[in-house]
Amino acid sequence: MRRMIAHTLSQRLQRRGIHYAWVIVALTFLTGLTSSAALGLPGALLQPLSKEFGWGVDQISSALAVRFALFGLMGPFSAILMERFGLRKVVVTALSLITVGSLLALGMTQFWHLVLLWGVMLGVGSGMTALVLSAVVSNRWFETRRGLVVGMLTASSATGQLIFLPVGAWLVEHFGWRMAVLPVLVACAVIALAVFFLMRNRPADVGQAPFGATQPASAAAAPIAIGFTTPFRILREASGSVVFWLLAGSFFICGLSTNGLIQTHFISLCGDAGLGPVPAASVLAMMGAFDLVGTILSGWLSDRYDNRKLLFWYYSLRGLSLLWLPYSDFTLYGLSVFAMFYGLDWIATVPPTVRLVATTFGKEKAGMVFGWIFAAHQLGAALAAFGAGQVRTLLLTYNPALFTAGAACLVAGLMVLAIRLRPAASAAPVAASAA
Repeated sequence: MRRMIAHTLSQRLQRRGIHYAWVIVALTFLTGLTSSAALGLPGALLQPLSKEFGWGVDQISSALAVRFALFGLMGPFSAILMERFGLRKVVVTALSLITVGSLLALGMTQFWHLVLLWGVMLGVGSGMTALVLSAVVSNRWFETRRGLVVGMLTASSATGQLIFLPVGAWLVEHFGWRMAVLPVLVACAVIALAVFFLMRNRPADVGQAPFGATQPASAAAAPIAIGFTTPFRILREASGSVVFWLLAGSFFICGLSTNGLIQTHFISLCGDAGLGPVPAASVLAMMGAFDLVGTILSGWLSDRYDNRKLLFWYYSLRGLSLLWLPYSDFTLYGLSVFAMFYGLDWIATVPPTVRLVATTFGKEKAGMVFGWIFAAHQLGAALAAFGAGQVRTLLLTYNPALFTAGAACLVAGLMVLAIRLRPAASAAPVAASAA
């Protein structure tokens, strides 16, 4: 029945000149939107949880930090899971983990419940559908416009925060934190059902070629034997390339200067400057709006211009904005300028990075290689989240952390310019499973 629904829909869309790949893009966008909202929501519930259960903010933060670690470490293995079990099964499982974890959290009473439900389950679930899913979908379903597709799918994380977090904050204030969890919980369950019936693994499953391809669709390939060690084998192969280390290093700095620093500490930073949490949160929402535009635009640009030069400008502008932030006086005008320049390239680095990975290592390996590069991103985020907190505690100011991150972004800009591209070698049989 599932295949009949998808096949019938694909035929009807095809008669109207619409490729089924765009249905896959819509499902992936909604998956990213809801999973990112679920990932970010617990961070907005620190005070309500602390007040109800008596847990310290440091305790809650340490439990929630587990989800970021798993979110990143799942990346290299999520591509393997998608190849072995198919996109539909992996995405449905991921959304189910998030749904069940959120549902059970409504009745939690012990600290270990928080660690298990919003640390482990949420981390694994969101990690299974992280940025790697966007890379895999764009490479499997699209022969052209891959950069635009990656930009659209990456922007879903910003859209999720824009839609759900303000609603969640209002519900916390008026009805309590449990009611704030319900919209995300219901959305994940509904999207899981849609994915179950409509998501297909490859274009050949609905009798089509990838979007923009000139060759007719071929029969689905026979499953290839893969194992737990395959990601490490791909890592060993990729680590022999200087391009891999330049991309991983620059993406490490990307995580250090975004999730780890600004997303984690911006409200506290504004508080030091006398700005309340509501105005600070409004600036973050403004960044999210600019990020939505910037990331989609970045995807469009990455299809047309040298991705190395794009990354150079993204990292350089981000670095300059961070270096300027302490001198913004934290006025409405100053923070608005920062939100515009910083927000436009918050996640804009993803489409060019994915394109460079596919160009260097081949689209067959792109998902898994990018998974390792994304793991480097999350390690950078973890370092900044911890380091900036230590700097603030010891020196009573975030300025050294801002200056360090800004300078690191300038270094990242130079790193990507040093990349020398060569055509990707033909993928070996096992490596081909990494798509």
